Amino acid sequence: MKLIELTVNGLTRQVAAHETETLVQVLRREFTTLGVREACGLGVCGSCTVLVDGEPRSACLILAGLADGLALETVEGLGTIERLHPIQQAFVDRSGFQCSYCTPGFILAAKALLAENPRPTREEVRESLAGNLCRCGSYTNILDSVLEAAERMEAGGDDGAAAEGDA
Repeated sequence: MKLIELTVNGLTRQVAAHETETLVQVLRREFTTLGVREACGLGVCGSCTVLVDGEPRSACLILAGLADGLALETVEGLGTIERLHPIQQAFVDRSGFQCSYCTPGFILAAKALLAENPRPTREEVRESLAGNLCRCGSYTNILDSVLEAAERMEAGGDDGAAAEGDA
């Protein structure tokens, strides 16, 4: 076991990690970030997406020891149950999910996209989310959700809360 330091959603802690453990395993065990899910284990489905310096990364492909000192953001670091982040609220309002297994990864990928490109076209959203898979086939609603979130964030700012009147 090796002691590593991770900052997850603003909380910095030292945790023990075995040399073969992936970041998804340590995040779920030590930080109870249940929105980080391992589905494929190959980095192709997006279910384990976390933001590393604002960039979406597959936590199933990162050995926990290599994340030592990194600042990470998971879906749990966005809004609260009382005040959803505009992207989360748009996913609720536009039915951008069915079983919701893939939803945290899509939301974080959308957050990264909208931070870089606050007014994406439908095609740009599609291209940006290509690394995330939805086995339920909610793609149309997911695209609508991201475009709705872009409009809300442009109108109300990205303050981690739903745009006024949406909560």
